[in-house]
Amino acid sequence: MASRLVPNVNSKQEESQCKEKHAVLLSPVGKLEISGCEMGLHEIKLPKMSMLPSGSGESSATCEVCEGAEEMTEPLKQCTAWLRAYFCEPARTTSLPVPAFHHPLLRRDSFTRQVLWTLLRDVKFGEAVSYKQLADLAGNSRAARAVGGAMRSNPIPIIIPCHRVICSSGQMGNYGGGNLMKEWLLSHEKLQKEKLAY
Repeated sequence: MASRLVPNVNSKQEESQCKEKHAVLLSPVGKLEISGCEMGLHEIKLPKMSMLPSGSGESSATCEVCEGAEEMTEPLKQCTAWLRAYFCEPARTTSLPVPAFHHPLLRRDSFTRQVLWTLLRDVKFGEAVSYKQLADLAGNSRAARAVGGAMRSNPIPIIIPCHRVICSSGQMGNYGGGNLMKEWLLSHEKLQKEKLAY
């Protein structure tokens, strides 16, 4: 089942031909810097939020490419389409392809990779899971701390939804984009899931 979601793993020769392109997406949480090549997405860099944006989940939310649109590779186009849907029309994310990933961390056989793919595959929009629960899902119930390390090293946040991983106590836990962004993303998903239930 996981192999369906795992993008193509390319050879070292193909990797050496990698020509990185960049785009900036203006989103409700600020500017998201996206990088990738023809073979896949490399990284999504999150801005640090100093205050919560107003209007979480409103239909007026926009998500537009503001830099790099003329040189986008197919994986970058898929990434921006997916992120636009995530912020503006979340129900569409399930029908859109997840872009291929071309980051070394996601290509090595490791527990971190296993955790990230498990998170992507098993923890759906509007759900939350504890570090321990995710460790269980990934096959090592005693590796909650290692799951925390995997979340910190996630190169593709939002698409690989590390914001959905919280402490067993119900507290948020840390997030690479800051706790305000994690709070906003979880609140956005909760609100959108409630709207879809009606």
